[in-house]
Amino acid sequence: MRAVIQRVSEASVTVASEKISAIGEGLLILLGIEAADGQEDIDWLAGKIARLRIFGDDSGAMNLSLQDTGGAAIVVSQFTLHGATKKGNRPSFIKAAHPSIAEPLYEDFIAKFEEVLGKKVGCGSFGAMMDVQLTNDGPVTLIIDTKNKE
Repeated sequence: MRAVIQRVSEASVTVASEKISAIGEGLLILLGIEAADGQEDIDWLAGKIARLRIFGDDSGAMNLSLQDTGGAAIVVSQFTLHGATKKGNRPSFIKAAHPSIAEPLYEDFIAKFEEVLGKKVGCGSFGAMMDVQLTNDGPVTLIIDTKNKE
């Protein structure tokens, strides 16, 4: 799994002119799933993101996690995170999991992330064309890949 984590002051997801998720301060997580991903990736990534100390404390230092702040989150599936651009100019998505594999893993990730946080999180609509809006706070943006554990 590959995730792009963005600290936001606000974010929302709209599908077919209907806003399906919206948050204030928290995290927008773009999640790419590959065929080799499984429960171990889900467990590790959900815990890692929830514990990332990327929110400011009283002195402004990044010492607080999403768990610490009680902030909100939105998780959006994004197969293009596994786009390979080594050859040519058209990305290859051969590493991205087929939707029949990716959708259950996406739903399992959301369930695990909610379990770790102890509350519901917003989400996109798997496979849909979505408009994702955000105000990146900082900006703070991190990329985590479970295969590299970084």
